Amino acid sequence: MLQRIHKRKFIWLGGLILILIVLAGTYFYQANRTANPKKLLTTAQIKENLGTKVVTTRQTAQAKQTAEYAAATKDTSYTVGSPFVKVNPYGTSPLSALAIFTTSQKAKVTYTVVGKSDGTSITNTVNGGYQTVHQVPIVGLYAAYNNTVNMTIQYEDGTSETKTLTLTTSALPKYISGTKITVKTADKSKMEIGDNKLTIINRTTKEPFAVDADGEVRWYSTDYSQHTIEKWSNGHYMILTKQKSNSLVYNDLEEVDLLGRVYKEFTFSSKTSGNDGGTETTVIHHDLLELPNGNILATVSDGSTYKEDTIVEISYKTGKIVNVIDMKKLLPSLMYLNYQAGSDKKVDWLHMNSLEYDEKDGTLLISNRNQDLIMKLNPKTKKFVWLYSGKAKSSWPKELQKYVLTPTKGTTITGGQHGLTLLNDQNSDSSKENILLYDNNVSVTNGDQKTSKKYSQAVQYHIDTKTMKISQSWAYGKSLGRANFTNVIGYAERQSNGNTLIDFGYKNGGAESNIIEVDEDGTQVFNITIKNVAAKAYVYRAYRQAFYDSNYIFDASK
Repeated sequence: MLQRIHKRKFIWLGGLILILIVLAGTYFYQANRTANPKKLLTTAQIKENLGTKVVTTRQTAQAKQTAEYAAATKDTSYTVGSPFVKVNPYGTSPLSALAIFTTSQKAKVTYTVVGKSDGTSITNTVNGGYQTVHQVPIVGLYAAYNNTVNMTIQYEDGTSETKTLTLTTSALPKYISGTKITVKTADKSKMEIGDNKLTIINRTTKEPFAVDADGEVRWYSTDYSQHTIEKWSNGHYMILTKQKSNSLVYNDLEEVDLLGRVYKEFTFSSKTSGNDGGTETTVIHHDLLELPNGNILATVSDGSTYKEDTIVEISYKTGKIVNVIDMKKLLPSLMYLNYQAGSDKKVDWLHMNSLEYDEKDGTLLISNRNQDLIMKLNPKTKKFVWLYSGKAKSSWPKELQKYVLTPTKGTTITGGQHGLTLLNDQNSDSSKENILLYDNNVSVTNGDQKTSKKYSQAVQYHIDTKTMKISQSWAYGKSLGRANFTNVIGYAERQSNGNTLIDFGYKNGGAESNIIEVDEDGTQVFNITIKNVAAKAYVYRAYRQAFYDSNYIFDASK
């Protein structure tokens, strides 16, 4: 009798354990799929937290200058021989100028800011064709210098005349002048500099600036910026800035040209309502882009305990949020439920740091630092196209495993990567694409622990979505070793001549940033070091761009 009782207890206990195992397994599987949406913020809550709107604060402040320049275009006393000229026309771009004059017959204007050495002159032709009223936006002046600017006025009948201007500029501000810039290598014959290209130094704080091949500063903005300086299709720039330099947060987004003229301005709520108790915070983080419809796509924090894991589409016209992508609702919930909060009590489990739009299929390429994860996502269907990280395919939820890329032999697993970009299509095959990124090579959660922190590099990959395989096709940086390892930030940009500009932004623990341009064979043609004298003013990204866009037209009357 006693033996039968013990046997029943054993059977009952075994059954209970089995039930608990099943329940636990079910919970783990469900938790590893997606979180209960009721526990996350709704789209309406996110929109309310971010509080986006269009404002005209800066445009109103510039109204006097705008009126003055518009009046100058109607004053026929301003001629080639005696033009209207204003250095720093809007008060925020001290190394620029505006020249206005009229001609009796239609002409087009080309100007050259004479460089201090070979390969540093900047030549631009004013867009808009032949005109009788000329508004010449001049960029690329030297600081604290009597700049020589040679203008050529080419008339429709084939004749021409010239005018030389001497433009005197002021000294650089302390957070730029105190930044030691050292050029180690500058092979101008092999660099991608053209007639007017400069390297934009996009910093994590303080004034952004641009340098030529000699390391000379040729443009800067007095408006502090953080992370985002993106060129728009009209030749303007969208810059994340703030109202006052001593403000703690960057919650103003301004569309400006290189003269400092403001065309549009957006502002975001500096206090959010989620679980942070209304703490002041910067809403936009790390990246934004212009969509084909003109709207803005930006990586943001949603105002909850979680941060830097949401994408919003902002209407260019109204400033209102028209679409929200909350990555917590798309990726396995254990990624964020098990991630430890930081000192700010926020959970930075994903840390999206770059967005890229693929015009061929309307998809997004996204880099996610804290999961060592890159991906391609359809923003309309909110379905993945592919996923790549060191996270084993078998550990992904079953419904996501079909999107996980398999690396071929010798292909790097990225760690803490930045700046994922899509390279030009070479074969018109939508199933095959080439991408470039900056691999910090620090294993945050799913990176390669064997190589972590030994080097950082720019890496090019080839992706085939028919076979769902990814192959490494080019890399540079490994040979530089620990000396150029960067724990955070960085960027890689492919140039039109095949060179790659690489920003080792947090070299030597952030004491300096090292920007290197290499050719396809890995030979350095440009090497510049920027000592980060100002706290946290690291080079977040470095861009090589033309300092006069083919789509840019300055018109004071519009």
